[in-house]
Amino acid sequence: MQKKASYDFYLILATTVVLAAISAICIWAMFYFKIAQIHEMAPAVKIAWQNRMNTIIAPFIIGLIVLLGICVPKRLLPTTWLNRFAVLLITVAALTSWLAGVKSGLLLILCASLVLQLVILIMALFGSAQLNFETKGYWSRIGSSLIHLGLVLFILDLFFHRMQDLHLLLFWITTGATVLGMTFCFYADSIVEMVRRK
Repeated sequence: MQKKASYDFYLILATTVVLAAISAICIWAMFYFKIAQIHEMAPAVKIAWQNRMNTIIAPFIIGLIVLLGICVPKRLLPTTWLNRFAVLLITVAALTSWLAGVKSGLLLILCASLVLQLVILIMALFGSAQLNFETKGYWSRIGSSLIHLGLVLFILDLFFHRMQDLHLLLFWITTGATVLGMTFCFYADSIVEMVRRK
């Protein structure tokens, strides 16, 4: 039991560190863009700056996608099978990256995470006891599932930001899933009381 808790702790810690690094890079980039007045420079300079920022943040995005590929199935699988699944997923993604490019390999991990997270959300909605959650509350489990779904969709949206219609659809689904998830997690007791009154 202690091993499982430790495994979860390190996954959460790694995800938090990667998200913090991505946030710090984005905030620094916004301030630097404004202070250095890059928007007033020649198009070639702006493109070069954008490519440099993409290069800096790319390893953290890749790390976050890989972590999601491990974090999502841990709700369904015991630790032993989770390790095997992670090795298999990373191997297949690496092979796909070699054959079709890194973007295709990352999309494979994201799509696998999306399918698994949808399965987990459906199981949570039906109150399945087979899921591995730290919390026992029904609404907290649904909230956690929605937040993870929103995170997967948010990163997936980065790949399709140039497809305006799909980008907007993913953005609003991400926003709705995240807001609902946080509401269910933080106000689970209030929701239970409200349901009981009805």
